Amino acid sequence: MKAIILAAGKGTRLGKYAKNLPKCMLSFNGKTLIENQVETLRACGIGDIIIVTGYMNGKIKIKDVKYYCNKDYENTNMVASLFCAEPEMNDGILICYGDILYEKRVVEKVVKADVNVGVAVDENFLDYWKARLDNWQGDMESLVIGPDGNITEIGIPDCPPEKAVVRYVGLIKVSKVGVKILKKLFHEYKNKYWNKDERFLNSKSFKKLYMTDMIQLIINSGQRVDPIIIKHGWLEFDTNEDYEKAIQWLKEGSLKRFYNPDN
Repeated sequence: MKAIILAAGKGTRLGKYAKNLPKCMLSFNGKTLIENQVETLRACGIGDIIIVTGYMNGKIKIKDVKYYCNKDYENTNMVASLFCAEPEMNDGILICYGDILYEKRVVEKVVKADVNVGVAVDENFLDYWKARLDNWQGDMESLVIGPDGNITEIGIPDCPPEKAVVRYVGLIKVSKVGVKILKKLFHEYKNKYWNKDERFLNSKSFKKLYMTDMIQLIINSGQRVDPIIIKHGWLEFDTNEDYEKAIQWLKEGSLKRFYNPDN
């Protein structure tokens, strides 16, 4: 299995710290975020690692990985970045976000899951969310698991609480079969909507498609998308406050309630 890390974004909400470097190059616990993530992937037996760069791509320097660059990162989003690495999408893949750290046990569980398309979801995310965000209720997205145990809805913002009892954490397993479905759907919709400057699901346009909307397209096509249930074990760096709080928790010794860097 290959891992594709999406690290093209500018990270404007981390501007105070990522003004002169990609946010995946922020230092945390003695290493950059991207170094932490690559180290975890390799510890899980994943040696074939691809990083999709964009903003300040020359500053991301990791040995023994493959690079692809989303040169149009300012006008596109995560799905477009993923498909910059399409030449690597010929077998099962693990899709990761460059600004999220995962414990080894989380990655292992996702990799071992017997699914065609599987999404890591945290059923214990709420205490982390409340600690992380002052206005935690203003940043809720739907993730609905249906009666058959599959995901039926994902990524709708400002949803009622009953539609957000678990949280998407930006880690997706796609089998070889799932990759074929993913590529077919992406190109089918790209041919119709790539040059249209109009809203597409919850994204500003198809060109700026969120990963959650790509997952919803897979669901809408009739393909099963399975939740892979985890309990904590991840850490997101999206804002200045995220970064500051994570560093504070690390210094205080309270970080392990949400994420244990030794796991």
